[in-house]
Amino acid sequence: MSPSPARPESWQLAPLSAEFRHAATERDFLAHQLAMTQGQLRIALLFCSVFYLGFAVTDLARHGAGEHTGVLLAARAAVVLCALGCLWLLRRHPGSIRVSRLAASAATSAGSAGFLLIAALRPDEFLLHAISMSILVVVLYIYIPNRLLYALAVALAATLGFVALAWLRAPLRGAELGTMATLLLLANVFCYVAARRYQRLWRDEYSARCVLRDQSMRDHLTGCYNRRHLHEQLLENELARAQRYKLSLTVVMCDLDHFKAVNDQHGHHGGDAVLVKFAELLRAMTREGVDGVVRYGGEEFLLVLPETDLRGGVLLAERLRATLAASAIPHQLALIRVTASFGVASADFASSANPAAHHGIIASADNLLYAAKKAGRNQVRALQLP
Repeated sequence: MSPSPARPESWQLAPLSAEFRHAATERDFLAHQLAMTQGQLRIALLFCSVFYLGFAVTDLARHGAGEHTGVLLAARAAVVLCALGCLWLLRRHPGSIRVSRLAASAATSAGSAGFLLIAALRPDEFLLHAISMSILVVVLYIYIPNRLLYALAVALAATLGFVALAWLRAPLRGAELGTMATLLLLANVFCYVAARRYQRLWRDEYSARCVLRDQSMRDHLTGCYNRRHLHEQLLENELARAQRYKLSLTVVMCDLDHFKAVNDQHGHHGGDAVLVKFAELLRAMTREGVDGVVRYGGEEFLLVLPETDLRGGVLLAERLRATLAASAIPHQLALIRVTASFGVASADFASSANPAAHHGIIASADNLLYAAKKAGRNQVRALQLP
């Protein structure tokens, strides 16, 4: 797998939405945040439902126990039922990003529509409604976790609807209406800027954490995975997957021949140049995002090849051997020519009668590598594990 640079294109953010431009990176971020996002959304929906329904007391105080109050109570109850339905959806689909966004958008849309209906039924209180509208804008952008562009759409629609309603039904003069509309527009701008800043901060933190994690897993010189990552995660994950789905798994141990002579003749900088070029060759000829390329130690590298049988591993090793032997690595004014030896060990979990055979797969590849060294170097030795 190719190493990730410190600030790759996948970490770039879109200016309007503050989301990662790279769709896969954005999906990974949302999946990483999903449990926290859904937890915050549940709390927000419950909290807002209690207050939304609780304000029915003001309807009763204003209009008494009449038909008017009944309509207002029904509107509030409908919004609360929508929020409860969204909570049910979140409970049924705890791992769904789409459901989380659907719940947030549905609840905010219903809440905004309900608020506009209440404002329309109490037209003589529009100055108080304007204060409530400002609070609603803050809730839509900041308090209820949702995609920023969805929050923007709901908040702007609610604001425009409220201003239109005030123009049609409120006993306000033109200057008062214009001032109210300007203040609500300003509230939208400030809340959007604040929400966008939060979105950027969360993604900047996530990208920094991912870069640091990636750096801890890789060799600083070649960019390949390091031995620690191999033993702590990579190998066990691939072995478990191969066993679960009855697949083949092949490992290839690679070692540069006479590497000490390269260091002696060209210095350690020349040796480093050879290691870097060999690592680049390994990554170029393996499947990005599927195969693992590990710097095992010194001039030794290990390839972990999921869903690859012995024949496929041998073909790859032979291609690598031939390509390296035919290449010349430029360093300063010299051209360095090197060869490598390869040991290929493969386990087929669909047919293996010995499920414990895989535990020695790296040791087997290492033994095969040294057999290739003893046989004269610049060659491949292979074995199918029983």
